[in-house]
Amino acid sequence: MIKILIPVDGSEHALLAVRHALRLVSAGLKARFVVANVQETATLYELMVAHDPAVLEQVNEAAGHDLMRSAVHLLQAAGLSVTQDTATGDPANMLVEMVERNGCEAVIMTAHGGGLRAAVLGSVSQEMVRLSPVPVTLVKPPVDEPVDDAVDEIAGEAGI
Repeated sequence: MIKILIPVDGSEHALLAVRHALRLVSAGLKARFVVANVQETATLYELMVAHDPAVLEQVNEAAGHDLMRSAVHLLQAAGLSVTQDTATGDPANMLVEMVERNGCEAVIMTAHGGGLRAAVLGSVSQEMVRLSPVPVTLVKPPVDEPVDDAVDEIAGEAGI
């Protein structure tokens, strides 16, 4: 049984990787999953206000688990084995550490669409392709899918 890391950031786009994994399982793949989230390193202001690095670590871990909730729920609802892993730091480097720490044999992640946020997140997926010691599958959003979830929401509210 193969162990696969699925990095998520809490976005709807990230769930495309989870849905792809579910399609692979329904086609016969025997797999266990590690859902992962990497939080940004604390800013100097956050370090000054918190005074205690352990508090920041707890906050980051809680935030990571919150952002992974939907992905974990989808996999568990399908009866699949799921563990969670969170880290703080440079996303690509931390994801490579997670692959190694969890003994993963593959990564399935979303290659985000356009826009500045997507460019940053897309660079993480490209960096993972370059750095990962295991195969990385990039799941692209459908061509007809809007780039920004907020645009979708606003359009729906406006009746467009």
